[in-house]
Amino acid sequence: MTRTIYMKSVKNTIGALLVLLAVTACNNEESNIQTEIKIPVSVAIIKPQSISRFIETTGTVYSSKEGAIKSELTGLYRLQTNPATGRPFALGDAVRQGQVIIRLEDKEFENNLQLDGKKLSLEVSENNLNKQKSLFEKGGVTQTELNQASIDYVNSKYAYENAEIQKAKMFVKAPFTGVIVSIPYHTDGVRIDQGQELFKVMEYEHLLMDVKLPEKHLPEVTLNQLVQITNYNLATDTIIGKISQISPVIDTETRTFQSVLQINNDKKLLRPGMFIKAAILSEQRDSTIVIPKETIISRQDGKVVFTVENGIATEKKITTGLENQDVIEVLSGLKLNDRLVVTGFETLRNKSKVSVIQ
Repeated sequence: MTRTIYMKSVKNTIGALLVLLAVTACNNEESNIQTEIKIPVSVAIIKPQSISRFIETTGTVYSSKEGAIKSELTGLYRLQTNPATGRPFALGDAVRQGQVIIRLEDKEFENNLQLDGKKLSLEVSENNLNKQKSLFEKGGVTQTELNQASIDYVNSKYAYENAEIQKAKMFVKAPFTGVIVSIPYHTDGVRIDQGQELFKVMEYEHLLMDVKLPEKHLPEVTLNQLVQITNYNLATDTIIGKISQISPVIDTETRTFQSVLQINNDKKLLRPGMFIKAAILSEQRDSTIVIPKETIISRQDGKVVFTVENGIATEKKITTGLENQDVIEVLSGLKLNDRLVVTGFETLRNKSKVSVIQ
């Protein structure tokens, strides 16, 4: 009986030992599996970069030069031929300063100017003045006679010049180099009354935009400061402009001040009336540490990122400086050539083992 009880005790002890060994083996195997797990991440080596901060605003551009040309005389309407196209001038045609766009014909008006007669009268009075000057030096005429010859010459000169000015009004010219943006239709040969609009021209190569900026930005804005211009329809093209005017007065109702942007539009990517975005360069730093904003994890005690060294992810607390839409400057917490985790950082903990993937 005693022997039987002893044998059962031995068997129970051996069974318990076997179970303990099995559990221990399973735990060790599970522990080994856990220690072998590596979180896949991708990294970027930190190199010195530049970063800029911008003051962003929007607005509508308008032409720096715009002129609506009206007829100064009555006359028969004659739209001229554009030598560049071989057809009458039309909307969108480029014109040069002084180029004749429309001619007004009025034979009676031209005859009344008596341009040829006034030109001859000017020549006669000029010759007479020169003769009187020569005689006066020899004592042949008096000062009064010389003065009268001078008066006759000046009157003839003004009469001829005024006639030329009146005749020039019959040739309606472009006041500056630009593009025709409006040209009301008139039948060729129809009499046009004085004061009728004939065409409108705009200059496209230099555009302007009025912007109102918050009062806090006044110390950051200076004359000739660079501005980057983009348009919603031309998102891939950046046009350079500058600040050409700054008002020193703050609007008491809106707490803003007005500035004028001058835009270089030599490629004619923009058109007057377009709605655009302007980014005024307010500050720039070169050769500094810049990282993508999306790699930063915000916590109650600050901002952190992860770097990798020897397969271990290390949490780094950072302080930041300048930032724009995509990137941010790091003032402390990182150094050049650190391997910054750019993807896969969401599940990392300090000292996590990682596997760097390309």
